[in-house]
Amino acid sequence: MTLDQALAFAIVIAMMALFIWGRLRYDVVALLALLAAITAGIVPPDKAFSGFSDDIVIIVASALLVSAAVGRSGVIERVVRRLGPYLTDVTRQVAALTGSVTILAAFVKNIGALAMLMPVAFQFGRRTGTSPSSLLMPMSFGALLGGIITLIGTSPNIIVSRVREQILGEPFHMFDFAPVGATLACLGFLFLIFGWRLLPTDRKGAVSMDAAFKLEGYTTEVTVPADSPAADITVKALEDLGEGEVEVIAVIRGPKRRFDPAGNSIIKADDVLILRGEPSALERIVALEKLTLIRDEDSKERDTPSDDVGIMEAVITPDSQLIGYSVGRLKLADRHAINLLAVSRTGRRIANRLRTVKLRAGDVVVLQGNLKTMPETLGELHLLPLAERDLRIGRRGSLVPLGVLAAAMGLVAANLVPVAVAFFGAAVLLLLFRSLSLSEAYDAIEWPILVMLGALIPVSDALRTTGGTDLIATWLSETASSLPAYGALLLLMAAAMAVTPFLNNAATVLVMAPIAASFAANLGYNPDPFLMGVAIGAACDFLTPIGHQCNTLVMGPGGYRFSDYWRLGLPLSIIVLLAGTPLTLYFWPI
Repeated sequence: MTLDQALAFAIVIAMMALFIWGRLRYDVVALLALLAAITAGIVPPDKAFSGFSDDIVIIVASALLVSAAVGRSGVIERVVRRLGPYLTDVTRQVAALTGSVTILAAFVKNIGALAMLMPVAFQFGRRTGTSPSSLLMPMSFGALLGGIITLIGTSPNIIVSRVREQILGEPFHMFDFAPVGATLACLGFLFLIFGWRLLPTDRKGAVSMDAAFKLEGYTTEVTVPADSPAADITVKALEDLGEGEVEVIAVIRGPKRRFDPAGNSIIKADDVLILRGEPSALERIVALEKLTLIRDEDSKERDTPSDDVGIMEAVITPDSQLIGYSVGRLKLADRHAINLLAVSRTGRRIANRLRTVKLRAGDVVVLQGNLKTMPETLGELHLLPLAERDLRIGRRGSLVPLGVLAAAMGLVAANLVPVAVAFFGAAVLLLLFRSLSLSEAYDAIEWPILVMLGALIPVSDALRTTGGTDLIATWLSETASSLPAYGALLLLMAAAMAVTPFLNNAATVLVMAPIAASFAANLGYNPDPFLMGVAIGAACDFLTPIGHQCNTLVMGPGGYRFSDYWRLGLPLSIIVLLAGTPLTLYFWPI
């Protein structure tokens, strides 16, 4: 072993120890490892930051953005609403979500399947109080298991198929992986629907400012367009869609006004509804039922770039000139280029139309306008801005994000574009279609995760450039040759699992598949079971957040620590090894 190889192994071992220790955040540990590798000379300065341009960084960032757009499209809300009554406890939710992502991952890239269903997990968490940390890691592991069922589910299968073609003249076909992969996926699924209890219960992802506000509810005013699903349903049905979080205060139809309308009152097209509820509940109802907020359509905000238009909350201070004036008289849109969308008043329910409401000190108002000039406007009006939080009242639902994601996955499945290009293109299109504003897109990305990935890729590659992986390969070859076929296959599969976090799964297969083929040829064995074992081991990294982008994708939203992956991943890895070895030898005799 050379000095450079020793330094590479030492830095990786120290880095893993710091990850497990958990006192330093994972991105800081990765940066320290990169700095140490540069100082030791095993990572050249001109290659030190190459990791930030790696495909994995692009895939994870784009997948987070696409997932956020799908979550805000309103489609997920409809799915959860239908499934909600049947999935009331964590075990059922884990079973439904993990099973769905496992099946889906067999036919689209596993990270794409996970990105599609992550928003569903967040919706279940919001509705039932389930911690997303109980759902996201089982879903990630389910995506990895689903990927080993077919040729296109994960990169190791594709690479192993090419290696087989070079050796035997014929590649693996689409469903050659299914007998072993589907059986392992079923066993893993059965473990995950009970094993989620091994995860810590105190993990929390990034929390929005919404949780810090306990307002009594906003009152807002909407119209019912002709194409709204709310047209021709009862008031009670609309309130039921809001799950008790939205109340219809009044229905206005021409000159008639009904306060506290009866539950069986029918809502008609062009009715004006006065609604009361929390911002998130109002947002869902407006989006899902395609309602239109009443605002000044001639507002000057139309001259504002759309990415600068946003929503802020503010409290009316005692010296504000708005006190005592109705919204209609103030003409905020004409004079200040802002729209008033909703009002919250402590201790009193507002049942009047917004334009007739006389504002009071202490009222909390939701204002829409140019975010760049809004602080100055609030100062002029003596309004106290509240801390920024994620409000999207008035956005209508759209199928565009789901369609863009489906198209991207279709292009990947057809091998027309790489995964990174597909996700990047999807992210750009969603910004172009305004499914997300630029500020929402930047907020959706977990930047510490990207920093960790960008810093770790050169460190991991140092094992290869210093010859460390060649040492591992030599040791494996020598050890496997002294073992029976069962033991050699188990060793190769376990080694692929262990090496994957440091090389990524594709590189692991490129290094180990030739070793497996050579070992089989030397002993006169059929190379297929050994190639299959390498593919399974490389695809099933359940021990770290860095071996596969699925695990990385859920780390930030789930609030996981590095050591959390061992809790659930180690038993699952043992199941895959102990069951995968005999299954492979049964379906692919040596």
